[in-house]
Amino acid sequence: MHDSDPASAARRAAVFRDLHAAGAGFVMPNAWDAGSAILLAEVGFSAIATTSAGIAFSLGQPDHSIPQGGSAVSREEMFDRIRQIADAVDIPVNGDLEGGYGDEPAEVARTIDLAIDAGLAGGNIEDFAEGVLYPEELAVERIAAAREAIDNSGTDFVLTARTDGHLLRTPLADSIRRANRYRQAGADCLYVPGVNDLDEIATLVREIDGPLNVVIGLGSSSLTVPALRQAGVARISLGGSIARAALGFIRDSARELLEYGTIGFAKDQIPQGELNQLFASRRGR
Repeated sequence: MHDSDPASAARRAAVFRDLHAAGAGFVMPNAWDAGSAILLAEVGFSAIATTSAGIAFSLGQPDHSIPQGGSAVSREEMFDRIRQIADAVDIPVNGDLEGGYGDEPAEVARTIDLAIDAGLAGGNIEDFAEGVLYPEELAVERIAAAREAIDNSGTDFVLTARTDGHLLRTPLADSIRRANRYRQAGADCLYVPGVNDLDEIATLVREIDGPLNVVIGLGSSSLTVPALRQAGVARISLGGSIARAALGFIRDSARELLEYGTIGFAKDQIPQGELNQLFASRRGR
């Protein structure tokens, strides 16, 4: 496990902030547990993120809200896993903090405090709940409260403001306006998920006053890392894509075993000894 000394967390946050300023379009894949985090770090990525969807699915829960209202995974459950992920690697970890686990700005600030305490280098705050966007003024206040919490902490924690208007089919101009208001309220990075057209992404890069995160792997998106880098995207994430692919592999493997009695899927497994060596090397750090 990494050193929990505040100096170590401060170093990772500073590295994460520098990655956003470099303008090179760094790739930040998303982990859902300590094991997946270690594997992603071992491959050589400069930073990783958590995925609320992947964590929820690993707990046998749906992502986002449940029919009766509220999150299927509590803030406490989510942060238990977030801490495990942050403790497992030495590189910066960005947290998927959903909507901040509360409507009021004070609850968003509390979530940011927990994220910093958990050793995260940054985190995303969304601007919707129960399928609708927050009123714009409230959404801005929520980002301002998050910024104040970070400033009070004295850390380099990177605040990402996510606006989900495009997923809710609002005009792109509305998402751009919200993103710029969130930037003025203190966001370090802006995130408009669901935009899969390169011309529209270029518009976002041009019109949003700050580093842009783009997620790839949603639906049938054919976006590639080189194309997004060329468009000027600062950060490229994957959301729950790797977690969903892993679950797809489990289901395909189970069907092969049940229907044919074969284990062709086993050819893709990582050898036991290799995993033992990798995970053992992380102990006692």
